[in-house]
Amino acid sequence: MSEVEQERQTERGQEPEQGREKQSGPLLDQGLEDLLGFIRDARGFDFTGYKRSTLGRRIRKRMGDVGMEDYADYRDLLETDADEFRALFNTILINVTSVFRDPDAWGLLRREVVPELIETVGPTSEIRVWSAGCSSGEEAYSLAMMLAEALGIEECLNRVKIYATDVDEEALRDARSGQYPAKALEPLSREMRDKYFERNGTQYAFRTDLRRRVIFGRHDITRDAPISRLDLLVCRNTLMYFNVEAQTQILDRFHFALREGGYLFLGKAEMLLNDTERFEAISIRQRVFRRRPGGSAPPYPATTPLKTRTGTASERHHASQAGQLRDLILDSMPGASIALDGNGVVILVNQGARTQFGLTPNDVGRPFQDLEISYRPTELRSLIDQAIYERRPMHVRGAERRMGNDLQYFDIDIQPILGGPGGPGLPVAINVTFSDVTQATRLKAEVKRVREDLETAYEELQSTNEELETTNEELQSSIEELETTNEELQSTNEELETTNEELQSGNEELETMNDEMRLRTTDLDEAHAFLEGVVSSIAAGVVVLSADMRAKNWNKGAVDLWGLRPDEVLDEHFFALDFGLPTDRLRDVIQQCVASGKRSGPVVIPAVNRIGRNIDCSVICSPFDGHNGGVVLLMEDVADTGGSGPDKS
Repeated sequence: MSEVEQERQTERGQEPEQGREKQSGPLLDQGLEDLLGFIRDARGFDFTGYKRSTLGRRIRKRMGDVGMEDYADYRDLLETDADEFRALFNTILINVTSVFRDPDAWGLLRREVVPELIETVGPTSEIRVWSAGCSSGEEAYSLAMMLAEALGIEECLNRVKIYATDVDEEALRDARSGQYPAKALEPLSREMRDKYFERNGTQYAFRTDLRRRVIFGRHDITRDAPISRLDLLVCRNTLMYFNVEAQTQILDRFHFALREGGYLFLGKAEMLLNDTERFEAISIRQRVFRRRPGGSAPPYPATTPLKTRTGTASERHHASQAGQLRDLILDSMPGASIALDGNGVVILVNQGARTQFGLTPNDVGRPFQDLEISYRPTELRSLIDQAIYERRPMHVRGAERRMGNDLQYFDIDIQPILGGPGGPGLPVAINVTFSDVTQATRLKAEVKRVREDLETAYEELQSTNEELETTNEELQSSIEELETTNEELQSTNEELETTNEELQSGNEELETMNDEMRLRTTDLDEAHAFLEGVVSSIAAGVVVLSADMRAKNWNKGAVDLWGLRPDEVLDEHFFALDFGLPTDRLRDVIQQCVASGKRSGPVVIPAVNRIGRNIDCSVICSPFDGHNGGVVLLMEDVADTGGSGPDKS
């Protein structure tokens, strides 16, 4: 099988034959492979390029959480419980990130890379940045703040465009909101936080004007076309989850995405030791690399440009009239239409395109890739290249375009025009037509939402407001093998980094539990202090005895009556205490109270108080509900109560 066929199989979500041969063997866990295939077919998440050790550990962790041991049983659960997919993806896709994570690396980027990048790009050109694997968005907003500090906010708003992509839709929703708790912004100084974030209740929201320069979208770096013409590509602690073959394909895409001299910023567990021909190391310690000069293989071969035909003056006159007639017909056609020659230069824009997309006759003769319509409402350049290469029409359904607060939807057809001197099958021009299907799309979305509500209560409503698509030209270049001596060391380092992030995630969970325990301890201390205050405020002597007749509480009234401090009596046997009250005469009263579970007394016992004066002490014994067999003794001087009391014992 050729490399091109293998690549095309990979793009369709299939494993190349060679790949299947490499993976077969005694170490292959067929149950895990079957589960990965089911996830890919059912939800479109292709994890076959991930490292099996990491992937298997994360899946088994989730299976343990739901009490499953067999992959087949867990697949049955996924088929019946749609919400379990979300929990599984959250377990596999470890979203550990923060603002300016690894400050030393970001410091190098700010001091050395960004100034040189700005100087190289020029004073007016657009600066294009891609954050691949952006998770919940902190990294993308860090890039926006860094460039705003270097350029100034006004110039940043005019020149900078940041693409932030991830495969995790839930993380992208959090990233699009741009809101974070104060704890997530602790790496920022107070000045930076107040400059770029606005307080919104308990959250901080990223400033709106800069937020518009960050475009979030779902993108799979192993399968989808890369974003092109980049000045800076940031992909940190993402490559380490993939196996060697997937990493090689991703790096090929990254090489195509970067312009000559563009910078690549990786995570601290990722290296390019064996790709020095294409990438120059700016700082190996901080994982910053620069794309070396040299072309990258285009995704599809170029076509032969349309040539001018010769002939007699009469023939040229009739041809001119026929050409004008064709132009008038095309201009009046319903819908928007744009025609390109073989070199990608605009040769015709009809009335519908001028009205719908704000194009002018001055746009004729310009390269199509310089027009906004080439990437809005959707990325067309890669599709045009694919149509030329495969010599067949390409179609886009439901491309989204935002107009103020309104959304429009278009079906786009890309038709290669075949023929010409180069041969009957060679495309010499491209016709791109746009059909407005806004109303139909809205009706289809409404029908789809209603059908999903009727079919299952577990499915969430699909959102019709999607971010601008970030797909671009497909990369087809030769795949080079990494040296095996460096692969083992790199794999071990990546495994350690993965484990570290798992531990960090668990540590955050423990911190949350610790905060809850601290709150409960505070509530318990307040309740204890309240009860102590109540007992201390009672003027009479109160003594609490446990079931084994040991003193558990000795209030202030008891101290004033008998002169013993709490630290002298607590946990001491009550009948062994030596003070002015003959405790043996209370045994019967206490036993009666314990046996009946009802209050006994009062009984009056002659005693000697703390100052040596003879008193008549009234004692009431009540059962203590807090301890089985415990009692509460209430002791008062009869003279203080003003009553005669019952007969003395």
